[in-house]
Amino acid sequence: MVKKIEIVGLGAGDLAQLPVGVYKRLLNAGEVFLRTKEHPVVADLEKEGFTYTSFDAIYEKHEQFEDVYEEIAQTLLDKADRETVIYAVPGHPLVAERTVQLLLDYGPKREIEIMIGGGQSFIDALFTSVKIDPIEGFQLLDATALHKEQLQIDQHMMISQVYDQFIASNVKLTLMEKLPDDYPVFIVTAAGSSQEVIEKVLLYELDRNVTINNLTSVYIPPVKEEQILLKNFSKLREIIAELRSPTGCPWDREQTHESLKKYLIEETYEVIDAINSGDIDHLIEELGDVLLQVMLHAQIGEDDGYFSIDDIIEGLSAKMIRRHPHVFGNVVAEDSEEVLRNWQEIKKQERGGEEPASILDGVSMALPNLLRAYELQKKAAKVGFDWQEITPALEKVKEELEEFVDELDGTTEGMVRAKGEFGDLLFAFVNVARFLKIHPEEALFETNEKFTRRFQFVEEKVKESGRTFEEHTLEQLDQYWDQAKEKGI
Repeated sequence: MVKKIEIVGLGAGDLAQLPVGVYKRLLNAGEVFLRTKEHPVVADLEKEGFTYTSFDAIYEKHEQFEDVYEEIAQTLLDKADRETVIYAVPGHPLVAERTVQLLLDYGPKREIEIMIGGGQSFIDALFTSVKIDPIEGFQLLDATALHKEQLQIDQHMMISQVYDQFIASNVKLTLMEKLPDDYPVFIVTAAGSSQEVIEKVLLYELDRNVTINNLTSVYIPPVKEEQILLKNFSKLREIIAELRSPTGCPWDREQTHESLKKYLIEETYEVIDAINSGDIDHLIEELGDVLLQVMLHAQIGEDDGYFSIDDIIEGLSAKMIRRHPHVFGNVVAEDSEEVLRNWQEIKKQERGGEEPASILDGVSMALPNLLRAYELQKKAAKVGFDWQEITPALEKVKEELEEFVDELDGTTEGMVRAKGEFGDLLFAFVNVARFLKIHPEEALFETNEKFTRRFQFVEEKVKESGRTFEEHTLEQLDQYWDQAKEKGI
């Protein structure tokens, strides 16, 4: 016996839209399984003696739609082991029907033939109802699995399977991630049928006082307003490309990877300053400036024909997946230290299993030297080139300080040697900071900020005195400084 499931579509609306072949097949079949009986055609067919078994009760058993669809598919497959099964779904079987996709996947594995019959898709009726041409570009999205990353707001968007107000609410909140609360949208129910209802509402009203059922879709017109499109990454890419174009900005056209280096460094420090200030709006702005540098480098690469932002994103995405097997694979990492060990091992594998020429490879020459000293020491410590406790590190600081002082003899040769000893002293202090888990760059930043605040207090006091700095003694300036300390500045 040939095991078979025949799937037909009930069309998008009432009986008038049902193909004649499907109509006859349904009436002449002994038993028909329906994903849902909540469809205008079913009531009309019942009047002509149509009998069926619906799966509506399964929806009440599960919290997730995927579990519903899985049970429906397995039930049909089990039934098909014994007899030919006819399964009817709303619209067309191959449009927005997850159960059909499951059957197409599972059927061949169980040697069950899956046949697809006719049926009018709701998409055709929906295009007619809202009067749009699909060639302009459109998206068809599933309301039960909607994510903001899917939304292409510059195209016609149609969201199907808006079964109830709970799903409508989720759709609303997702759309609000990209669209204004008062953006106009259309709720279309039973498109193309005699029961068709089209309601234009503002986005925030999508789940309020409207008629929603299993024949409901939501249509979102494409965004034309420039201000709304500014959230789109594609819009940013378009802007940068225009700046670098022959009709764009002369300054942007002149830039090279080399000329932009200093700006990337400056903008990175501006981000750090925003983080330290706790100003979220400032942080957003400064992160945007860093992104601008990335986009400019990417556009230069694209203009030169070497790479584009797509290559950057692809490389980064692949690396993140590859280096996080505890997230995207089967590796188990109990803590962050184990994550870092795995990270280093994966980096080694990426080099073909070869060890670097030096353990210190990978510490950039472009780093600020205080930070570079910190990173060099960390690299050396990983292979045991390190003191086991802090006391020797503190003694080394004292030793380097004495050697530095000894070289301050006033001679030219002494100053040359003192410069070297001063570097040794800083390096030793960085080592102490590392032992104490104090980041030297952050510590020095905080001290610089503290000095700035206190010196500005001294400036205010000098101004209040009516005298210049030159008219103050150092002792008087120190008194202002001490006042700043007492005030906790």
